[in-house]
Amino acid sequence: MGEPGFWDRPEPAQKTVAALKRAKRTVEEWSRPDAALKQLAELVELAEGEGDQSLLVEVAKELDGLERQIAELELRSLLSGEHDRLGALVSIHPGAGGTESQDWAEMLFRMYLRWAERRGYATSVLDLQPGDEAGVKDATVEITGEYAYGYLKGESGVHRLVRISPYDAAQRRHTSFASVFVFPMVDETITVDVQPADLRIDTFRASGAGGQHVNKTESAVRITHLPTGLVVQSQAERSQHRNREFALRILRARLFLHYQEQERARTMSVTAAKKEIDFGSQIRSYVMQPYTMVNDHRTELKVGDVHAVLDGELDAFIDAYLKRKGPA
Repeated sequence: MGEPGFWDRPEPAQKTVAALKRAKRTVEEWSRPDAALKQLAELVELAEGEGDQSLLVEVAKELDGLERQIAELELRSLLSGEHDRLGALVSIHPGAGGTESQDWAEMLFRMYLRWAERRGYATSVLDLQPGDEAGVKDATVEITGEYAYGYLKGESGVHRLVRISPYDAAQRRHTSFASVFVFPMVDETITVDVQPADLRIDTFRASGAGGQHVNKTESAVRITHLPTGLVVQSQAERSQHRNREFALRILRARLFLHYQEQERARTMSVTAAKKEIDFGSQIRSYVMQPYTMVNDHRTELKVGDVHAVLDGELDAFIDAYLKRKGPA
C-alpha cells in the first residue's frame, strides 16, 4: 500500500485494503485459541502441583469453551468461497396451498430471524407481504454480518412441513411447501452496474392481512430490470424512499448472481436449488405429526426436536451441509 501510485486506482485499492483487513482478522482469530491453550496448560501444571481440584474444574470448563471456539473456526475454514464472507439476503415464498403454505412461510421467516439473533447478526426486513388470512405471501430479510451468506447458502431449496392443520376444522394432517433462496449481499468491494434507463419503477399501495392498507399512499415499490426481466419489490416501510432503497438492494444482489451465472456458463448456481415447489423436490422435511422429526434429505441428518429447530437452532444442519460439501 505504500508503493507510489497505489491509490491512483481507488476501486482496486479499496479491495486490496479490505482483503488485507480480512486476512489480519483471520490470523488473529486463529492465534487467540493457541495462546489460550498455552495458558490453560500452565494452569493445569499449577493446579496439579498444588493439588487444587477447584482450579482443575475451572480449567476443564475453560477447555470446553475453547474446544467450541476451535470447532467454530474449523467450520469457518470451509467457508472459502469468494463471497462466503458476505451478509445474506434470504427470500421466502410459499408454495401452492393458500393459507397453509403462507403460514409455513411465516414460520420459516421467524426461524431465520431467530437463527440470526442467536448468532448475533443484525437483521433488516426488506419486504414483507402479509397473507390474506395468516402467514406471508412473500418475505425478504437482510442478515448483516461476516459469513452470514457462507453459513446460510445451503438453506436454498424447498422446505416441507407435515402437521395437523390449525386451519382445518376436521383436524386433518396437511403437507405444506415453501421455497427459500439465499443471495450474497453486495458490498463496497463488488461493482454491479445498474443503469437508471434499464429500470421500470412502479409504486403501489402496501396492503396488510385481509387486504387492509398499511397506509393510504403508494409507498410500496416494484422495480423491473428490463434487460434481464428480474422483478423485485419492497413494502416493508411506510416511506416510498426507503422501500425504493430496499428494492434496489435486493435487485443488486440478484443481478450480481445473474451475471455470475452467465460468467460461469451456468455450471454452478446459488439458485440451482430453484425447483417446483411441490412433492419430491424438498431439501428438508419438518414433521410435527404423527411424530416430531426434522430430516435433511441431503445429509440425512435427523433432529427430533422440531420446535427447537423452528426456534432457530439450525447450526447442526448448517455444520452437516458444509462438512459434506467441503471447502468451496
